[in-house]
Amino acid sequence: MAKEKFARTKPHCNIGTIGHVDHGKTTLTAAITKFFGEFRAYDQIDGAPEEKARGITISTAHVEYETEARHYAHVDCPGHADYVKNMITGAAQMDGAILVVNAADGPMPQTREHILLGRQVGIPAMVVFLNKVDQELEIVGIKATQKTTCTGVEMFRKLLDRGEAGDNIGALLRGIDRDAVERGQVLCKPGSVKPHTKFEAEAYILTKDEGGRHTPFFANYRPQFYFRTTDVTGTVQLAEGTEMVMPGDNISFTVELIAPIAMEEKLRFAIREGGRTVGSGVVSKIIE
Repeated sequence: MAKEKFARTKPHCNIGTIGHVDHGKTTLTAAITKFFGEFRAYDQIDGAPEEKARGITISTAHVEYETEARHYAHVDCPGHADYVKNMITGAAQMDGAILVVNAADGPMPQTREHILLGRQVGIPAMVVFLNKVDQELEIVGIKATQKTTCTGVEMFRKLLDRGEAGDNIGALLRGIDRDAVERGQVLCKPGSVKPHTKFEAEAYILTKDEGGRHTPFFANYRPQFYFRTTDVTGTVQLAEGTEMVMPGDNISFTVELIAPIAMEEKLRFAIREGGRTVGSGVVSKIIE
């Protein structure tokens, strides 16, 4: 097969990826080729049988790509401590290096060693690429708690690096189907908010004039409790010595919900029944 002729129309630059093992050098190389060159998958860059079997880079791999301004030869170096000599060979020809650092682990032994060796073989410039910044999250409430990773954040179909308090965002969650989430669940930092079904509450029961009930209610009353964006049926247990609650009363009682809700103390809720609001309350103490 005839070889394609290389057109030297742009300045040529030798760069490469260095850094600790398993921090994502080969994956970054594959991602760059997807945008600027002929796409090479992870297992095409690490093509040797031993590399595929172990899931690590052993020898240096070379790929090419180009931007509007330059043509690049990219060397993907191994990060494993056993293959540092291969990394030095790859680094010796670089005009610049991309130091890949896993944000979760931070700088590791080979990160430091590669910087030292890179300086020693005369790499004139290094840039740091922070990898694996995707944050772990939990989906809490209604169903069993699910762990996931946020791989993208957008607001009004525009991409964001992060979502802040008060933002109205869409989040792309790894491994979660659309059917696996539902209204009323909460996306939170792992371990920060727990789902609960039983709590003590302080509530005000609306009078007839305020659009509430006309009659009192008793123990085992089962209205709907509206938390944030969802409603859950719960059973009311009155305190000892309280037989009934009249419209207009301020009352403390215990509630047991039929489904868990992501809950913290001081969370507010509305009580509704049969299409009307009968009261409003706040969680005073979580029981279980």
